[in-house]
Amino acid sequence: MNFSVAFLVIMYLIEGAHSLVEFTNFQCESLDRNFCGFEYCHIKSVNRTYKYISLKVNLYKTPVSSVKVNAAIYKRLSGYKPFLYNVTVDGCKFIKNQNSYPIFKFIFSVFKDASNMNHSCPYDHDILLEKLSTEKFNHYVTKILPFPEGVYMVKMNWIAYGINRAIVRLYLTIT
Repeated sequence: MNFSVAFLVIMYLIEGAHSLVEFTNFQCESLDRNFCGFEYCHIKSVNRTYKYISLKVNLYKTPVSSVKVNAAIYKRLSGYKPFLYNVTVDGCKFIKNQNSYPIFKFIFSVFKDASNMNHSCPYDHDILLEKLSTEKFNHYVTKILPFPEGVYMVKMNWIAYGINRAIVRLYLTIT
């Protein structure tokens, strides 16, 4: 009897340990080419199990002192449907007081260590996101706030001075 209980517990732990995030697509679109442009925006596959995303946004009109970000998560169910979160925050205020927006703090915490966006406004330099790995995503969406298996899109609209300037879409699968 103890063997069967131990076996079931081990099988449960093994099953939970195999949650896996895989990046499937990464798209960046500049809506105002006079304001910003993407130098690169790609998924890099190092091997079968290790992938990361990187992007570089060139800002042509600096300094940028008014930024809003709309971040939304969509799940594919006969097309992409809103799932859980769709938040818009003032990026400059958020960086100064991240505890005021707990949902966006969760979304930002996935990206912040791989990015140079971790200081307050104004931004007078290009924006970088370098080598954000699937391991980091896997930790956040399976351990900290578990998401059900499925196909997802994280869509971020970057708004400067009240005008939507860029859209970034990350497509991923959780198995």
